[in-house]
Amino acid sequence: MTNDAQKRRYQEIAELLARRIADEGYKPGDKFPTERQISLELGISRSLVREAFIMLEIEGYLDVRKGSGSYVASGEKISLNVQKGDFGPFELLQARQLLESSIAGFAATTITKNDIVQLRETLELERKAIEKGEEDYAADRQFHLLIAEATQNSVLVAQVEDLWSKRENSSMWARLHDRIFDLSYRAKWLDDHAEILEALRHRNSEKARLAMWQHLENVRLTLLELSDVGDPDFDGYLYTPARAAP
Repeated sequence: MTNDAQKRRYQEIAELLARRIADEGYKPGDKFPTERQISLELGISRSLVREAFIMLEIEGYLDVRKGSGSYVASGEKISLNVQKGDFGPFELLQARQLLESSIAGFAATTITKNDIVQLRETLELERKAIEKGEEDYAADRQFHLLIAEATQNSVLVAQVEDLWSKRENSSMWARLHDRIFDLSYRAKWLDDHAEILEALRHRNSEKARLAMWQHLENVRLTLLELSDVGDPDFDGYLYTPARAAP
């Protein structure tokens, strides 16, 4: 078993639910309670339950059916220890939100003309990738790294690089995106990036910090909404997020 001191919260929830499957006599094909029901029952966030369900799906405990919900799987179960080195996607987003919002605020005080030029060029690359329908996040990643580089602090750059690396190597992040059909939400994220850049261009530290915080909050909420395949009314493949109110 994973050492309790090292166990992540979503892993604890996943193990609790795996024990429920065994202890309460669930059979292959039985409908499992929804994420919403588990969230209310345990008094925890939907994002935390989503991570636990994704882990159980990867490990062969649950079979997720789009638009229907989660069912007990008929496959052979795998030790939950397999995932002990992974990070929950919403856990990663929270860490990025805390770190990168502070970085953006600081970058507004140190950013140079050359940094602004590079950020503009990266936004244009991101826009072209979206227009072509390319599932390529290279420009997205580069935008965030350039802001860290604008702080002229190599430790902060390394931290942002590490968080992106964890995302790119996460089987849970990949499974979350497997639930998402429509990439049109990325246009809204591009608007968020433009707002962040505008705050940086004006060297407005507080506005840059808040813009980055809101951007990553928009990412979290959008991914939570679009990946909710356990909801019988799931329409993630049709979802296009509305523009944020001015």
